[in-house]
Amino acid sequence: MARFRFTLEPVLEMRRREEREHQRRVAELERQRLDIEAQVERHESMLSAERGDLRDRLAPGAGSSGTAFAAVRAQAAASVDAVRRLRRLALDLSGVMERLARARSELAHAAARRKAVELLRERRFAEWLADGARREQAGQDDLSTMRAGRPELNELKP
Repeated sequence: MARFRFTLEPVLEMRRREEREHQRRVAELERQRLDIEAQVERHESMLSAERGDLRDRLAPGAGSSGTAFAAVRAQAAASVDAVRRLRRLALDLSGVMERLARARSELAHAAARRKAVELLRERRFAEWLADGARREQAGQDDLSTMRAGRPELNELKP
């Protein structure tokens, strides 16, 4: 039996490779997003701990010696630095989210392009099957016509 050959198979393979590349890009950006979110969570917990420590040092009766003020000053500076890092991470996260949205959109577009060629392939395959069935039916019709035209063949029938 003849084999089905889709002439646009190389195009379909190219579209599949494109889609896989977009999937890898989305996965990489998702990993970056998760990494940044984990960093934000760590920095927020550190900031919370530093603020709690600062609150404890400034509480009434915690002492007011010169070394306590130096420690409070250092603790306040550490809190300011943690806030600065959190803001920087928020900007980084915003950029990654923007790139991720763009990459997801490109992935959807690539998937649609691949699907269009796959649908064309399915349509052509269905046409090929229908054409084969038509040819087979025509062959059966020819055999029936030949058999009807030759009465001696009809006598051989059981």
